[in-house]
Amino acid sequence: MFWAAVVVVSGAEITNFAQQPQPYGLWPLACLGVLSLAWLAMPWDPVAPLPRRLALIPFIVGMLTLSLLSAYNSTDIWLLLALANCTFVFGVRWTVVMAGCFVAFTFVDTLTYPGYTVLAACIQSLVVVVLTVFVTGLASAVTEARRRRTETQRLLGELAEAHQELRAYADQVRELSVAEERARMAREMHDSVGHYLTVIQVGLTNAERFRDKRPDQAWAEVTQAKELTREALADTRRWVRAMRPLALEGRTGSQALAELARTFDGTGIEVQFQVDGPEQPLLGDTEVVLYRVLQEGLTNVLRHAGAQRAEAVLTFSDERVRLRIGDDGHGARDLTRGFGLSSLGQRAEAAGGVLVAGNAPTGGFELLADLPVRRR
Repeated sequence: MFWAAVVVVSGAEITNFAQQPQPYGLWPLACLGVLSLAWLAMPWDPVAPLPRRLALIPFIVGMLTLSLLSAYNSTDIWLLLALANCTFVFGVRWTVVMAGCFVAFTFVDTLTYPGYTVLAACIQSLVVVVLTVFVTGLASAVTEARRRRTETQRLLGELAEAHQELRAYADQVRELSVAEERARMAREMHDSVGHYLTVIQVGLTNAERFRDKRPDQAWAEVTQAKELTREALADTRRWVRAMRPLALEGRTGSQALAELARTFDGTGIEVQFQVDGPEQPLLGDTEVVLYRVLQEGLTNVLRHAGAQRAEAVLTFSDERVRLRIGDDGHGARDLTRGFGLSSLGQRAEAAGGVLVAGNAPTGGFELLADLPVRRR
């Protein structure tokens, strides 16, 4: 818009110079050249270098000189441009100062013309005041909009950085949760497998000692050691399955649970895993609890249920995530929770959820975990 005004007014000045007699010769064109060069150098950014911002001074000098030398009255247009630039670059305060100088110049300049009275000078000065108010208000609104846009972009940048930090923190929490869980299970595995190995060592030592004097008792010790070895091997396999990390080859969420369900292939039960609803990103502790619930549930099916088939269903809603594990076994006669389910129930409560276990109405045993998708 400003460039269009400059082009139109410059064209009008050149046309007037060509058509009208010019008592001052080429000086009006020289003033117009100064105006044009100053306009090209004038910035519209308050952080521009000071020499460029001071280009407004030769622009004002050229404008005032042109108003005195040219018969074509284009001062108001040039004044609008000067006031707008001053507001953008120097602020409203300096614009008011400059406008006051223009009002005084207009008043005195009007009185120098023959036939103009004080009233006419006041009217001309009032025009300058009106133009100042209009341009200053418009430029101030644009400047404020620019400032708000810059502030919004800055806030968006900070929000994006905070989001990245939050995601990094969530990943760190997940890693710490997994590391803590693996450390706990490593201690339990040490106690369990260590117990088996200790008993096996004592039994084999006794067998070696009794092999000549009491061979029957020695063979009984060997048979017991073999049975304990099978139990220790089965227990070790369960712990190895339990020690697998949540991020299996980059898998998390439902993919990690599906991979865990697939590890029970070949155990004698058919395990089906499915996901209902659009999946949502989960908190680190929620993900660990779901992983351990599925692990405990399928392990109990394998060890106690006498089932042929087990089903695990992960269901997502806007605020909650539910994991249900059921089987077609004979159910539980004693519904008292063991250590594993009691520990999982406490962890589910700590994560803001609940764990329910019991015989299903259609038969078999059912384990249900209901957890929040995100913290409130």
